[in-house]
Amino acid sequence: MTGVLNIFKEKGYTSHDVVAIMRRVAGTKKIGHTGTLDPDATGVLPICIGRATKLAEYLASADKTYIAEVILGLETNTGDISGEILAQKPVEFNRDAIIAAVNSFAFSQRGEYMQIPPMFSAIKIGGKKLYELARKGETVDRPARPVIIHEIKVLSFAPEKNAFTIEVKCSKGTYIRSLAMDIGKELGCGATMGELERTQSGIFIISTAVKLDELKKAGESGQLAEFLMPVDELLPYEKILLPEGEVAKAKNGNPLPRSVAPDAKQGDKFWVYDTNGMVGLFVVGGNKLRAEVMF
Repeated sequence: MTGVLNIFKEKGYTSHDVVAIMRRVAGTKKIGHTGTLDPDATGVLPICIGRATKLAEYLASADKTYIAEVILGLETNTGDISGEILAQKPVEFNRDAIIAAVNSFAFSQRGEYMQIPPMFSAIKIGGKKLYELARKGETVDRPARPVIIHEIKVLSFAPEKNAFTIEVKCSKGTYIRSLAMDIGKELGCGATMGELERTQSGIFIISTAVKLDELKKAGESGQLAEFLMPVDELLPYEKILLPEGEVAKAKNGNPLPRSVAPDAKQGDKFWVYDTNGMVGLFVVGGNKLRAEVMF
């Protein structure tokens, strides 16, 4: 069984919980996710099964889209509403100022956004995960990292809660909690993140995401494969059917001659097949096609 499941992660599950559940449902240890979601967050969590785990890094590097609640006047140790309140400040709920502050983080206005990851994150510094240090009450300096906010906008206001909702399309590695805190700094009153939902990860969208209960039932009835998306549909590179004389070479991971894709350009990628199925993903380099991922 090889492919990717578009799972809707509900509240209360960690991304690792979902992987553990799907290992039991699918009956294989070859399972991995393509981008962590916090336990309180919901939304799209693509899960790779079988040989598709070799492509997890490709899928994880895709842009993401989120809908997030930003609560003004609160600062917490986690950057979201689940954390311990560190400070509370008065809020002047000015809608025009909020819109201007939010829009200022867009790539069209700011370019790359240098973001400091939150302490409660899985990033390692000095060989230790930040959240492990944070749970001990420790805080360390974290270098800012460049991320890109492709699009950002305010969707709605909730002045009775000193809150508003934003939609963000961003690059891999963006922390929406850090973004919420930075918006609060921009407004001078501080902020923390409330609700968070990932609505898209690459080509995976929330409207077609499937809940765990439905997948469990499909596993029990032997129908789980019906929910799997084939890898060559997820990464829609051109396909090459190898001539018989090149099959053994390709299966051993050896380079292929450019003659199998004479019009290809440097860096082009191809799904390579023989008559029995997929061999792997190859990339053009120099005068050869070189194996990048073997299946």
